[in-house]
Formats: sequence, C-alpha cells, structure tokens
Amino acid sequence: MSQQIITPQTVSLDVDAGSDPAAVITYLADRLASAGRTTDAAELTRGALDREAKSATGLPGGIAIPHARAESVTEASLAMARLSNKVDFGAPDGPADIVFLIAAPSGGASEHMKLLSSLARALVRPDFVTSLREADSDDRIVELVDEAINPAPAQPAAPAAAAAAAAGAAGGAAAATAAATPETPSEPASKRRSVVAITACPTGIAHTYMAADALKYAAERADVEFHVETQGSSATTSFTPDVIANADAVIFATDVGVKGKERFHGKPVIASGVKRAINEPDKMIAEAVDAASNPNAAVVTAGGGDEAPEGGPEAGGVGIGKQTQQALMTGVSYMIPFVAAGGLLIALAFLPFLGGYEIANATIDPAGAMSDGAYIALHNSLWDLPAGGLGQYIGAVLFAVGGLAMSMLVPALAGYISFAIADRPGIAPGFVAGLVSVAVGASFIGGLVGGLIAGVVCLWISRLPLPQWARGLMPVVIIPLLGSLIIGGLLYMLLGKPLAWLTEKMTEGLNNMSGGSAVILGIVLGLMMCFDLGGPVNKAAYLFATTGLAIGGTAQLEIMAAVMCAGMVPPLAMALATVLRPGLFSEVERENGMAAWLLGASFISEGAIPFAAKDPIRVIPSMMAGGALAGALIMAFGVTQRAPHGGIFVFFTMNHWVLFLVALVAGTVLSAVLVIIAKQWHTNRQSAMNVAELETVPA
Repeated sequence: MSQQIITPQTVSLDVDAGSDPAAVITYLADRLASAGRTTDAAELTRGALDREAKSATGLPGGIAIPHARAESVTEASLAMARLSNKVDFGAPDGPADIVFLIAAPSGGASEHMKLLSSLARALVRPDFVTSLREADSDDRIVELVDEAINPAPAQPAAPAAAAAAAAGAAGGAAAATAAATPETPSEPASKRRSVVAITACPTGIAHTYMAADALKYAAERADVEFHVETQGSSATTSFTPDVIANADAVIFATDVGVKGKERFHGKPVIASGVKRAINEPDKMIAEAVDAASNPNAAVVTAGGGDEAPEGGPEAGGVGIGKQTQQALMTGVSYMIPFVAAGGLLIALAFLPFLGGYEIANATIDPAGAMSDGAYIALHNSLWDLPAGGLGQYIGAVLFAVGGLAMSMLVPALAGYISFAIADRPGIAPGFVAGLVSVAVGASFIGGLVGGLIAGVVCLWISRLPLPQWARGLMPVVIIPLLGSLIIGGLLYMLLGKPLAWLTEKMTEGLNNMSGGSAVILGIVLGLMMCFDLGGPVNKAAYLFATTGLAIGGTAQLEIMAAVMCAGMVPPLAMALATVLRPGLFSEVERENGMAAWLLGASFISEGAIPFAAKDPIRVIPSMMAGGALAGALIMAFGVTQRAPHGGIFVFFTMNHWVLFLVALVAGTVLSAVLVIIAKQWHTNRQSAMNVAELETVPA
C-alpha cells in the first residue's frame, strides 16, 4: 500500500495565499494542521522560514519547495498550492505559481526521505509540472503526486517490443543485425560522449536528487550518455570501474566534499554548487562535453583536487578562502587524536601514585635511580625497575609515550593540511614541513604555514605535463621528493627564522599576561568555544590551546583550562535549562538534555548542537555569554590544565579543580538562565500576537 503523504485536504488550487513566501508557507502549514499532519502549525512555519532564510527554495519553471523538519509533524506530509498570484521564492527565472510545502517529522525514517526525494526529482520533469498546472481537481493532483512518488513497477516488454527497443537504443538497424548474429562483432557507431556526475547537498534530501535528474534530462536532450552518483541521505550506489573508465568528463555538483574524488584522476571536470545543476543543467552538460575535447580543461589531479571552474565562485565553485578553511579544519581534525592520546597519557603519568608532577623533570639512568633532567630516557625494563618501584616506572613510560605522541602534533597538523589540498602525495611533504618547523622553532605557526605551502606545491607539481611513463611515478616518487625538497628548503633558508621569531614573541606575550589582559583573552576564548559548537571557530580556539601544551608554560596551561571550561558550558547549560523549565522544550529536547549532562561533563561541546540548530537566535548568544564568563574566571583564578581533553574526568591534572568547578558552574547557570529568559520572552510574545490576531477576527 502506498504511503499517502498528500491528500485532497492538503491541496489548494488557484488560490491567493498571500504576496510573500511567509504568507504562503503559513497558509500551507495551516492546511497541514487542519488535516491532522502537524500539531503546531506555527512551529512548522518557523522551521520552513528558517530554512528559507538560509537558502531560497525557488526552482526554475515557476516552482518552489519550502521544507522543514519539525517535532510537531506526525508523519511525512505534503501541502500543495497552485497560486493565482505568483510569489517570488528566489528562483532565477522569476516567481512561482506551484508551491509544495514538504513537512518531515524530526526523526523521520529513511523511507519517508525517499518519498520526499522522489517528489523533488519529479519536479524537474516538464511533463509532470505541466500536468500539475492542467489538473482540474484536488484528487487529480493527489493522483499525479502519488504516481510520481510510488511509480508502478515496469511491466516486462513483449519479445518483439523488447527487440525493437534494444535496436533503437543501440543505433537502429546496426544493433538489430548485431543481435541476430552475436558471434560477429559489429563496428561501433560513432561514440557518444559519456559524462558522469556526483551531486550532493548538506541535507541530502531534495536538492541532491533534483540536481541529479536535472542533469539527466539535460543529457538526454543533448544525446549524451550519462551516469550519476547521488551522495545524499539515501544509500549511495557508487559507479562501477568501467563507467568511470569510459567517462569523457566529470561533473561535481556539490555543496559538500565529494567522497572518493580520487577515482576520477585525470578526467576533465566541471565543478559547481548543487543549485547551479538545477538552474543550468543544459549549460553544465555542454561545458562537460566541451571539456572532454579541450586539452587545457581543468582535470581531477593526482591530489584529488580540481581546478576552479571558469566561472569561479560566482559560477558555483569553491573559493580560495573556503578551500583554505577546509584544509585547516582537515589538519586540525587529524591532529586532535594525537593531542588526545598524548595529552591524556601525560596526564595519567602525573597521578600521585604513579610518576607525580615531578616526573616531567626527571630521567631514569641505566643504574635504575631517578635523577634530574629535561626528559625521560627509558633504559630500564620490568625486569630492572628503577628505585621508585613499579608505579614510578609505569608513570615514566606513560610520560615518555605521551611526550612522543605530542611531538607529532605539529607534523600531523602540517601533514594533513597538505593532504587536504594535494591528497596522498602531499602527506610526506606536509609531515616534513611540520618536522622542520619544530626543528627551527617555528612550532605550530610554522606547521600551519608549512602545511599550506606544501599542499599548494604538491598540487602544482601534480599538474606538470609529463610523459605518460613518468606519470605513474608522480604520486609515490616525484611529488614527495620535490615537495619535501621545496618546502624543507623554504623553511630552513627563508621562512623558518621569521616564523620562529613570531612564535617566540607570541609565547613571551602569553607568559607575560596577567590581570586584565589575561581575563580579556579568557573572554575571547570563551566566546569562540561557544560560537559554533565544534565548528571552525571552536576548533581554532581549541587548536590555539592544545598547541600551547606542546610549547609549555603557565600561561599556556591556563589557556587550556579556559578553553576546556568554556567548551563544557553549552551542553551543561542546555541540560540544566531543560530541568529548570521543561515546559519550554519538546520531549525530544528534554531527552537530548539528559544526554547533554554526560557530554558536557566530558568536554564535548557538540552536545548542545541539537538545541542550537533548532533555535540558534536564542541559544547561541546565551551560550556565548556563559562561555565568556567561564573563560574569564579561569584566567582570573589562574587555574591550569595539563590534559587536552576529558572534562571532569581529568580534574587531577588541574592545580585548583575547585576553582575550575566554580567557573564552570557560574558559566553554566548564566547560560541556562539567559536561554530560559529568551525562550520565555519569545513564548509570551508569540502568545500575545496570537491573542491580537484572534481579537481582529470579526464575530
């Protein structure tokens, strides 16, 4: 039985629903509420308008598909209006007269997502849109939509029809002859161009599939063989190797990173955002066909990247700034495991019953006695314990292993920044850049700069025109060799000294901080940690703190404490708010609040994301205020933290864990109170507006 996501009750033909998107969306949300598909039309309307504010949902052809997930939606549903007065939803070719409001439950199953995606794909078919405009009843609209999202299974073709279809697909009479005499291979007809495409949008529900079908129909019009891989919310079916091998060009219509980009090495590429594929599919197919015969066209390189499309960012490509940000975030994400492993091992070594804090200033000599020194040199084994006994020896081992892991922090950062730009061939030169940065004293600043330069250099080398026999040596010999030589030489001979000087001055500045300047830094770090809850700004503050651990010094340890304390505030504050005023939160939010207690205690800022994603205007500023207070108090109290992660589970690595708790509680309470006030004010204001609207209705 097909799933009825649209009924005559949720269809409105030739109506005047208002003059702007907000009015139309409100009208359609009310229709869904009347049909029992949502328990709160206002919440659904807010969700759809929030989505509309991020990116317009108007499509070419006079169509709009506003959509939202909401707790109040009881089942995946559609409301449709055919407007008598068109409304501008931001489409490139003008206002829309056909509007579908897609309402999905907050925890909608994948099957519902497939149904909604099927509608989105149908809307790029001109015949389907024409049928919607010509429909003379609500029941006909329901019938058309049901056929689009629940297509009848194809019937087996009669033998004669099947043979005729096969002949037509392969080129008419020539294919028919080949079918009659399979033992005699036929001469292939003039080869059609073959284009493959990947489409992907951040949510993977609608635009991913609409772009795929828009390109598909454009390819049919251009008589181009076409295959598409949709990297959306439904299961992805990857290209087979022969499809990629036979492709003459590649289209990347994505708003997110392409999975498996290296599969298309050497293929001409046209890259854009996903909406360009919906708006200009014929132009993109034409560009791909032209690129297939253009020796100067951009190609997917050995590094897995591709050159910017001719139109640049305006044409939908990714700009230099965005690419740099993505590379830096990739380096940080790969670096964090080194920080976590090394830092926590060192923290464990400081336990009183193991090495204690004095383990950082001791060595173990071959005779087995503890003596002063800068680092641990382990010359003993379990069979030849030092004078301090087994506990001290285990502490020494933990400290030594943790120190080695932390020593990889800058090389890993630089290596994977380079990897993000030039893929695997960039890893070795990137690691070399990090190691040289440490050797010349440039530390993490040198790692950042060196990783970026290494990636760009490797990408440039990968695009050098070389004979075919030499291209096989590029990723394993030529790029690592030349890349390491160039970046190593640059850092040793030109950049190392200036970057080392900058690092030294920054370290001196941090160590000389006291009083008001330290508090201001704590406020800034607290704001950064709570601004995007695990995003680039949050990661930048965390990187600043963790790389400081490798440098050492009291100021760096205070920064680590401030960052950790501020990062714990958002999830704990939202958990507290759901306890203090549960009526302001939905059932799902209250469940998220229960989980947020543990996430916050463990220093996982992402525990507040479900709340911030649903209500960013009220949640994020409240969290930033509490984080700023927590960071300021940590710096004012002089709390230090030697571990890079762990939250309350690494209290033993702090010099004043009670003061850490005081700062944490203060920030958490402030954020919780502010978010409650903001939500309560919004609720009261909304109620007053509803009362005012009722009073204006004639009796």
